[in-house]
Amino acid sequence: MLKPNAVRSALREGREVYGLFCSIPNPVLVEMIGCAGYDFVVLDSEHALVDPEGLENLVRAAEAVGVTPFVRVPEKDPGAILKALDAGAMGVVVPHVRTRADADAAVRAARYAPEGMRSLNGGRVPGFGLIDLAEYVRCANEEVMVVPMIEDAEGVDALPEILAGGGIDLVLEGAADLSQSYGVTWRTRDPVVVDALRRIHAACVEHGVPYCALPRTPEDHKAWREAGVKAFVLGEERGLAFRALRGHLDAHRDAGPAGSDGVAGVAGKGGEAR
Repeated sequence: MLKPNAVRSALREGREVYGLFCSIPNPVLVEMIGCAGYDFVVLDSEHALVDPEGLENLVRAAEAVGVTPFVRVPEKDPGAILKALDAGAMGVVVPHVRTRADADAAVRAARYAPEGMRSLNGGRVPGFGLIDLAEYVRCANEEVMVVPMIEDAEGVDALPEILAGGGIDLVLEGAADLSQSYGVTWRTRDPVVVDALRRIHAACVEHGVPYCALPRTPEDHKAWREAGVKAFVLGEERGLAFRALRGHLDAHRDAGPAGSDGVAGVAGKGGEAR
């Protein structure tokens, strides 16, 4: 059921918020992210294979632990925006927004009239009728966030126009795809990419729209904080899990003496190692 958007409220009050991409469509992982203390989770339906029923259960898991659920939808897919919001997402992350027309299409799909033309529905978000439907429409337009990802050179150039048209609640950078767009694939620290991120941030400041950074090092985080940024996505759970698993293994491999096979012997019946 629709509730106040804690991320929107925090940003309006000038407080920092931290999120994480979740690409493994499993409710337990979503619960872990929430229990770890993140403010929001971006459930990925652009790259990840997740069906509508599964997405709804991921949103339920987020609600259960008090982490605000956003959904990254596929590019230029108003139907996916509708399904994500009907499932209970509090925001849609729209990839590869390159023009104001792209932004207009996202806003139209995410908001009810007069701001958009999202298809009317009952269901779980208005509490199956517990919330008056007219009141729900008003509250949904107030609470649901539209978050374009700027991850193309065209989007960087057009961002002032994109933001001037209104309807945008937060801008998320996409340095990885930006690097490809500028011909320096995966070189996210190339000067051309770094300059593009600065231009995105500057346009957001100029138009009063919060900017969300994806810091890749503590130094990045410090620099963006000093620049006044309040929203951060700290990577995704697959990368964090892999590094933790690999680090855990390496720490034990390097810890000390082991058996000839690299594993300390464990005494079994009769004193034999097993």
